[in-house]
Amino acid sequence: MTKRPSWLREGARVLDPAKDCEGIVQFVGEFEDPATRRIFSEAVFLRPEGGGREWVITDHQALRQADPR
Repeated sequence: MTKRPSWLREGARVLDPAKDCEGIVQFVGEFEDPATRRIFSEAVFLRPEGGGREWVITDHQALRQADPR
């Protein structure tokens, strides 16, 4: 896996192209996929701005830095 970009940190606003939505990074850390039991050491945990259901991205290369507001 490639090095994580400096802008990808807790509190950053990011665009998830797969879901076509923006999210706030809650933290970057270990995630175990319950279906495959595979462990991802630098998974990105996101939630919608203002709250909502969290989702996990296992490959940070899929994410883009969101435009500033």
